[in-house]
Amino acid sequence: MTNKILVALTVALFCFASSLHAQTKPPSESAMDRFLRYIKVDTQSAEEAGKYPSTEKQLVLARMLETELKALGVQDVRISKEGIVYAQVPGNLPDNSKVPTIGFIAHMDTSPAVSGANVNAIIHKNYQGGDIVLPNDTTQVITVEKNPALTDLIGDDIITADGTTLLGSDDKAGIAEIMTMIDILKQNPQIRHGNIAIAFTPDEEVGGPMDIFDIEGWGAKYAYTVDGGELGEISDETWTAKTATITFRGMSTHPGYAKDILVNSSFAAADFLSRFNDPTIPRPETTEGRVGFVHPYNSTLDIETSVVRVLLRNFDMSGVDEQEKTIRGMLDETKKKFPKVGAEMEVRLGYLNMKEELKKHPQLVDYAQEASRRAGVKPKMKPIRGGTDGSRLTARGLPTPNLFTGGHNFHGKLEWNSRRGLERSTEMLVNLVQIWAEKGGN
Repeated sequence: MTNKILVALTVALFCFASSLHAQTKPPSESAMDRFLRYIKVDTQSAEEAGKYPSTEKQLVLARMLETELKALGVQDVRISKEGIVYAQVPGNLPDNSKVPTIGFIAHMDTSPAVSGANVNAIIHKNYQGGDIVLPNDTTQVITVEKNPALTDLIGDDIITADGTTLLGSDDKAGIAEIMTMIDILKQNPQIRHGNIAIAFTPDEEVGGPMDIFDIEGWGAKYAYTVDGGELGEISDETWTAKTATITFRGMSTHPGYAKDILVNSSFAAADFLSRFNDPTIPRPETTEGRVGFVHPYNSTLDIETSVVRVLLRNFDMSGVDEQEKTIRGMLDETKKKFPKVGAEMEVRLGYLNMKEELKKHPQLVDYAQEASRRAGVKPKMKPIRGGTDGSRLTARGLPTPNLFTGGHNFHGKLEWNSRRGLERSTEMLVNLVQIWAEKGGN
């Protein structure tokens, strides 16, 4: 075959692909515009609320999404008493039963760690490189050194908060991308896809109601959480997680008559906390990659009752069990030092690493990788140093890996995303439902 023929064929194929792309109608609202609208709704969740949703304000976004889903022609839209938004997008195949129903999940809440109220989004248009100083708190700086992904986004529009709140990309970016995918499918009936199940969940950041998520009624055979980070990241592995609550009990009395009566529990709690400063104890700030950690993330100190809460994280159960053993040993040492203070430790299992279960369904990750490549994004497998709604759903029998949203620096004031991140992530989702339709009933 001559070079001239090869060139001619290449040009023809390019023109054909361009023609197909040109025939695709855009969504009625872009992923970026949706995202900027959703982050204005304060949906910060709260630990120890004892109910779902943990904050009523999450329902404001739930009802907004309910209205928008119905406007897009989505079927069976409902909000459960726990605040979960369920919906169904009917397939358009000659026989939808030949393709499994695929679910997409994103969570509505933002982290309790940093305020999500009055988010003031800053769009840094046509980014030309360099560090990004957030205007309302100039001590908050997104540096290229710690955010190397910025170097690939020259000319893009970077989205940040103003330095006083988090942005809300975790996980309103995922919501915006799923909603825009639905919109694109509505605008373009020529895009073939099977039945799609949609869910927007409350309280993912504080444990969430995944134990009572209506898997059977929702109808998905497989699912994906759209709750990941930078472009290309696909995750089929998460922490195995436990949370330890250590309660110290003392005795209060009038300080003027306290001799041999008063027992201050806060001293014991402080001693216990100080033991985490041992350099041999792995903590979040000293670990990365596949190295687990223990993290005393919350404490309340008082005379009568002091409470310390500790996260235990590792990629396998044996590692978490060993961490629990270490912490119990630390507590024993504190109890020896403060024999008059009562102390008890309660450990709760949060979620399991989903890796072993997902190994049984390799097509979920294979199809996601192909969908990413079709969107022009190189896929990269990355274990999550955290958990998702999918961790617990996978443990309940619904295989649910995690997909990227384009976001960075979650749970903090330096959180950011980009126009390209939102658009490529949306494109990947559209590609993914097409691939499932192409591959059939695996």
